Amino acid sequence: MVILMSTAGNRRWWALGAMALAMLSVGLDGTILSVALPTLAVRLHASTVELQWFVAAYTLVIAVAVLPGGLLGDRFGRKKMLMTGLAVFGIGSVWCAYSSTAGQFIAARVVAGVGAAICIPLSLSTLTVLFSERERPRAVGIWSSATFLALPVGPILGGWLLSRYWSGWVFLINVPVVVLGLVALALAVPESLSARRPALDPVGVLASCAGLGLLTFGVIEAGQRGWSDGVALSEIAGGLLLLAGFGLWELRLGRRTGGQPLIDTALFRGRGFTWGTILAAMSGFAMIGVLFTVPQFFQAILGTDAMGSGLRLLPMIGGTIIGAGGADRIAARIGVRSTAAAGFTLLAAGLFLGAATSTTSGFGFVAAWIAVIGAGLGLTFATTTSAALSELSAERSGVGSAVMQSVQKVGAPLGSAVLGSVVNSAYRDHLHLAGLPGDLAGTVRDSVFAAQGVAGRLGSAGLLAQVRAAFTHGVDVMLVVCAVAMAVAVVLALLLLPGRGRHESTAPAAGPAEGPAERRPERVG
Repeated sequence: MVILMSTAGNRRWWALGAMALAMLSVGLDGTILSVALPTLAVRLHASTVELQWFVAAYTLVIAVAVLPGGLLGDRFGRKKMLMTGLAVFGIGSVWCAYSSTAGQFIAARVVAGVGAAICIPLSLSTLTVLFSERERPRAVGIWSSATFLALPVGPILGGWLLSRYWSGWVFLINVPVVVLGLVALALAVPESLSARRPALDPVGVLASCAGLGLLTFGVIEAGQRGWSDGVALSEIAGGLLLLAGFGLWELRLGRRTGGQPLIDTALFRGRGFTWGTILAAMSGFAMIGVLFTVPQFFQAILGTDAMGSGLRLLPMIGGTIIGAGGADRIAARIGVRSTAAAGFTLLAAGLFLGAATSTTSGFGFVAAWIAVIGAGLGLTFATTTSAALSELSAERSGVGSAVMQSVQKVGAPLGSAVLGSVVNSAYRDHLHLAGLPGDLAGTVRDSVFAAQGVAGRLGSAGLLAQVRAAFTHGVDVMLVVCAVAMAVAVVLALLLLPGRGRHESTAPAAGPAEGPAERRPERVG
């Protein structure tokens, strides 16, 4: 009996390792691409707009496909669909490597995004099936640490590969990770699916995909064209209308006898799920702001290259791992609400401290405040995600996790567009370019890197100093905006999150002698 208990317990943690490996592979793809764009621009003869879609296509597909991805797992089996998604992601990665035109590459990114969209919610929903509420914060912390690990590893690995080998290897590097992930999933993860197989709800799937797709597309376009652009605003409005129609359809379907909506609206009756999801997205908003600007600061102000930027993100990643790893013990001692509030307080403090950065600040100062931000991110993400997961029954864990991920993934392009606009506006407002020819002034306003090129060609140390100061000012303003948002999150966490984790009524926690198959009211292989 003791051996059986130990085997069941160890299997759950090995399964978690398999899912973390899958998420590391998916995460690496996005971060490696950031350092490969200049090389791809030359190899594929890509325009600036095409380069933007190299990045946006992947994010857009993930945003629109996570909801049906979670549904497919609940209906056909989470292990089966998770392995399918990982295989599709691997196929997309190989296609990316061997694409010969920009159009082919964008199509390959779409395929990779579909695979990632299936993997992301199902890897998280499987935690609901495998782990009790007591174990879940630690499991989520390990899962999220694997996701965050891709942030520095991607640029470091990508920079090393690009400097030594064919550019296609930055995508083929996913293949061995995918293969290892498939083997680990096959051996360690039990199959699970809802005992009552959910209906596919084609109207809900189409409406949610169309609404999220149009909204995300509009936000990306607004980031490119400006927030006053009529076409972009029309797309955003159309997306919101479709999502409103989707919500009404789901409510109507839920009231029908035997109706099975894509989203169980009863989920939002629980404070843990509703505010855990919203607050997790808010912490992601801060993370996007930091990752958008700090690598640029390293390269534009500190003079590092892509690999150096990745290495200099390690204090943030270390802080994240520490925060996520300790979240369960802190929550057990002081409660979910206080733990989340403490994490957001750390985030706000680190962001406000970062806003004091100047052009003369050394890496030591920057490392200190990004480490504090990392600790806050790990603490808040693990705690708020666990609070949301505690409201999910195993029956609907796939769709519930997909809702959480959809909110966060839609927030990614929204946050980058909004915060990017803040940086650019503050940067441009801080420039004084009287006497500079119009074409050169326009180039200086476009980006800090283009501006440094102009200053170098003119041999103007004064212009270079002004550009560096203006960009640093833009970063500082953006960090203040993020810090204010995190201060608001502290208040929301204290007012709206549950104080302590509750006992699961729909998915009883496992006792010491229980394995996954014995403790869940659903089909688990």
